Amino acid sequence: MAGRSSRTAHTVAVLMGGPSAEREVSLSSGRECAAALRVAGYKVIEIDPGKALGGGLVARLAEAAPDVVFNALHGRWGEDGCVQGLLEWLGLPYTHSGVLASALAMDKTRAKEAFRAAGLPVVESVIAEAAEVCRRHVIAPPYVVKPNDEGSSVGVYIVQDGANQPPQLGAEMPARVMVETYAPGRELTTAVMGDRALGVTEILTDGWYDYDAKYTAGGSRHVIPAEIPAEIEAACLDYAVRAHAALGCRGLSRTDFRWDDSRGLDGLILLEVNTQPGMTPTSLAPEQAAHAGIDFPALMRWMVEDALCPR
Repeated sequence: MAGRSSRTAHTVAVLMGGPSAEREVSLSSGRECAAALRVAGYKVIEIDPGKALGGGLVARLAEAAPDVVFNALHGRWGEDGCVQGLLEWLGLPYTHSGVLASALAMDKTRAKEAFRAAGLPVVESVIAEAAEVCRRHVIAPPYVVKPNDEGSSVGVYIVQDGANQPPQLGAEMPARVMVETYAPGRELTTAVMGDRALGVTEILTDGWYDYDAKYTAGGSRHVIPAEIPAEIEAACLDYAVRAHAALGCRGLSRTDFRWDDSRGLDGLILLEVNTQPGMTPTSLAPEQAAHAGIDFPALMRWMVEDALCPR
């Protein structure tokens, strides 16, 4: 199937929902993508595997017999290399990054190692037992505590400078967590489409850019193009393409930054790469594509055609 041309790829299976903590976001992304794919002229089959992973999903894909899979799953299993491995085994071409890049990007520690090796600026971090993090400051405040392998700001705790007490983590946190130095400054993000950086958006919120700010209408305001110096814009575009390449990403990705504008270029920090950016009405990558002259159906068409290219 991987060698089929885009002319014959009329049936697209959109994977959405799934079992992760980001299920609702994935359902929203999947519905938006399915609608745009239909506008682009494809026959679309929507598949929510729910908890029917492995054999259940194999059976549903066999019944659907798609030419290509549009992976709109988020979080664990959907973007950590697992479903990608299943699709590789089935010989089905699919959108977004492959097994290794997906696994690396989801593992924040491994991703940072790849970014450092590529000469990209990241903050220091450690992996620690959650119980230990609740007992004492494992690094000096200010710092951030988060799962090492979740996305969409799921389970993020910020410990401010001068805090007397360590954070009391909730039950949603895993037994081992990442603790990283807090990077102050403005929220910037850049989407990469293939080998092309689309632009720089600044994200404005009243507080932390958390799950609600990302996915609730009105939760954040996007300024595109970001009102930043040309040097910082150029660096974001360059760093995003290099980060995409460092992880071995393909298709569409989005790289998030923090920029302390009091420190110039030295204040620009790469936070993480999302190999499967959200495709909801409030999502950043489609907004950047539109600003670059690529409407949503055209973006969907490009992603399907890119997935069908021989690797």
